Amino acid sequence: MINVFGLFPQISLQYQSGSSWYHTCGGSLIRANRVLTAAHCVDSVVSYRVVLGEHNLNVNEGREQYISVSRIVKHASWNTNNVAAGYDIAVLHLASSASLNSYVKLATLPNNGAILSNNYACTITGWGRTVTGGSLPSVLQQAPLPVVAQSTCSTNSYWGSTVKSTMVCAGGNGAQAGCQVRYVKF
Repeated sequence: MINVFGLFPQISLQYQSGSSWYHTCGGSLIRANRVLTAAHCVDSVVSYRVVLGEHNLNVNEGREQYISVSRIVKHASWNTNNVAAGYDIAVLHLASSASLNSYVKLATLPNNGAILSNNYACTITGWGRTVTGGSLPSVLQQAPLPVVAQSTCSTNSYWGSTVKSTMVCAGGNGAQAGCQVRYVKF
């Protein structure tokens, strides 16, 4: 489902190759100068920037803010050679602060230690494939993704022992997905 412009404060993490920039992952603005993303997204040593207020990757709609990443802090336990161990999280320090407005907003995070209940209504957003092997969309997408109880998610019919206590499981209508969350005070 295509996302309504400005409804969710998603950012585009981009890397530079030559004189061009390319989308690689999404992220969330957690402070005016900090972005939360996945550690595997920043494992390469390249120049990164974030585009805040992004909606269509192929069109400059005039509301975007382009800010360079000045520092990357990956979780101390992240191991790119052992993804199943978890801790796939990183904080990006921005070279300058974002200007908050109706299109650039801070993400709403759960309270420290919060446990989301089974079927808690979540929404996933991003520019990822919507079908296996399909093309990447240029417009931000969204889909409902209810939380699945940890007791269900850790059964063999879901993810089994790969589920960590630092993860939130989500999926619905037969879909199975895992979103890792590490509640860290920034």
